[in-house]
Amino acid sequence: MLPVAEPPLTADLIRTRHEAISARLREAAVAAGREPDGFRIVAVTKGFGLTVVAAASAAGLSRFGENRVQEALPKVAAAPEAEWHLVGRLQANKVRPAVRGFAVIHSVDSLDLLARIERIATEEQVAPRICLQVNVAAEPAKAGFDPAWFADQVSRRGELAEAIGQLRSSRMVGLMTIAPFGVATAESRAVFAALRGFRDELESTIGERLPELSMGMTADAEAAVAEGATLVRIGTGIFGPRPV
Repeated sequence: MLPVAEPPLTADLIRTRHEAISARLREAAVAAGREPDGFRIVAVTKGFGLTVVAAASAAGLSRFGENRVQEALPKVAAAPEAEWHLVGRLQANKVRPAVRGFAVIHSVDSLDLLARIERIATEEQVAPRICLQVNVAAEPAKAGFDPAWFADQVSRRGELAEAIGQLRSSRMVGLMTIAPFGVATAESRAVFAALRGFRDELESTIGERLPELSMGMTADAEAAVAEGATLVRIGTGIFGPRPV
């Protein structure tokens, strides 16, 4: 049997898919006792070109996510009015273009990278918002702070709290994680709940509010919202499979 071709990504189709996912996630939020508008969708355009970004903008989307800095730069230039989020791993040599182009960096996975972002943000006179990525499930192939180290650090004023306290240009806003792929909903929810627990404890330790929990993608978005996600990273659910 031949594969079914994906329909063209028009503004109408993108809008319809975005509205459908938003409705599902609002239902998940209400079922969990949350406000229905307590989350925002980051539409992940990784692998899609400028025409898709233009169609998404025409559909009313204004919050986009990208995994790679170099791929994102032409899109950022084409849609500068949008709020751009870096959701993939950030290499040290890409920090300068990243802080110039992205309003939010979700994937800070070391104290050295955090310090570098702060230094370059000061030089560039920009104020990126930062989420620390925690590898809650301790998966070897995934980036993020080690969960055992992070658990120790959020419980006391150690080097993590000291590094956050030194931020002047950058603004720490929360935490990010990626749940294991293809696992049961209960396992995903446990990962997301653990991240929320880390966030709550870190807030108490540093005495600052950290409003953002970046967690959940197309396959586990409802579980993430049920556990408190405020930023949900949706790619396939809006744009379909990425081009090969």
